[in-house]
Amino acid sequence: PDGSTQVFGITLGHTTLGEVVELHGDDLKLGIIAAPQESGSLEAYYSHYSAGPITGKLLLVLQLPPAELAALRERAFQEGGTRRHRLHPDDLEIAYQAPVSVINFLPSFNLDEETARARFGTPADTLQVREQQRHLLYPDKGLDLILMSDGKDVLQYLLPARFGQHRDRLLQSVNSDTSPRP
Repeated sequence: PDGSTQVFGITLGHTTLGEVVELHGDDLKLGIIAAPQESGSLEAYYSHYSAGPITGKLLLVLQLPPAELAALRERAFQEGGTRRHRLHPDDLEIAYQAPVSVINFLPSFNLDEETARARFGTPADTLQVREQQRHLLYPDKGLDLILMSDGKDVLQYLLPARFGQHRDRLLQSVNSDTSPRP
């Protein structure tokens, strides 16, 4: 009713990484994910997550002001040739105070559109982004259910108030044939 989304005990825009660790443990990888010319995003990743009988991977995007994110990246250590930058130990406290803004859950099982509709209802909109990506959009739930032809489906939860911007980026991707970023 208040326009917020709560998934896996996490309320988007409110629950901090520190609170997530209290709920789900500290078996996670934390870092800034960015290509050389990107500002990137601060992300926490659980490689093994279970919600009752459902298992998968959980990726949390944390909300930080751009200037603060840039400062963290300046002090971070790049891990090999990857796009992951490990935070400086002095910056962990800042990360643990950052609220979760996006939740990506990658289930260990494949979804299909029939199962998705049975579980979540009829989507408000369906967008085909590239040949392999079909997005079922549920703005009232803050859910973009991404069905991938290779079976690596994603349930992406965003703040409902930001869903319009997300949909607009998807539409731009459809028109320009590039993949969107949350």
